[in-house]
Amino acid sequence: MRLKGRKARHKRIRKKLIGTEAKPRLCVFRSLQNVSAQLVDDINSKTILSMSTSNPKLKSQIGYGGNLKAAQNFGEIFAKEAIKKGINAIVFDRAGYKYHGRVKTLAESCRKAGLKF
Repeated sequence: MRLKGRKARHKRIRKKLIGTEAKPRLCVFRSLQNVSAQLVDDINSKTILSMSTSNPKLKSQIGYGGNLKAAQNFGEIFAKEAIKKGINAIVFDRAGYKYHGRVKTLAESCRKAGLKF
């Protein structure tokens, strides 16, 4: 039931959010042990950047990916990579999750690192 509700919320949110090449959509997914995020250009149906805390390179820097500290570090790293690709402004897609905990921490750390949304 919980997953069904989240999927329904995500569907409702996605009706309103559209990522473009200039302002892509930052879609967040969180599992119990990891967090992943991707920048999506919905107009051209392309993923611009995708990262996860389960990636071996990030795993060595972050450690366990299922807590607030990991979400904060991951957000900073993700934002730096996005800025390297020339993306400064995004549309935030929380994917049906409540805006608190790891999702909120990830968003705030992306903002601190220089992404605008």
